[in-house]
Amino acid sequence: MGIMSKILGGGGTHSSEDYVELDLNDFENARGGAGMQVHIAEIADQSDVIDIKDAVYDGDFVIADITRHSTSDRTVESIIDELRQVASEVDGDIVQKGDDQLILTPTGVTVSREKLNV
Repeated sequence: MGIMSKILGGGGTHSSEDYVELDLNDFENARGGAGMQVHIAEIADQSDVIDIKDAVYDGDFVIADITRHSTSDRTVESIIDELRQVASEVDGDIVQKGDDQLILTPTGVTVSREKLNV
């Protein structure tokens, strides 16, 4: 299973404890000053959208977990509409992966709708 499959893919509930922070000083070719960060977020209610919007406006990539809501839930519909507007404003992209994740990208980054044949 590839790294993106582990991040974006299947089954189970994940928490921040599932991720291990690596010290870049441990790697010889570490480079500082990344132009973009990838944020992992959980959307529990409408107020969580503020930090996600700020990250996208700042040029960062966000993977948001929406498992706490049903996709037919009006709260999720409102959240998705609000984030869709943000993606449009920054000329980014937004996709929903399954019933549990939203992927938002900043200016100039799109998410392919085709799976890689690996």
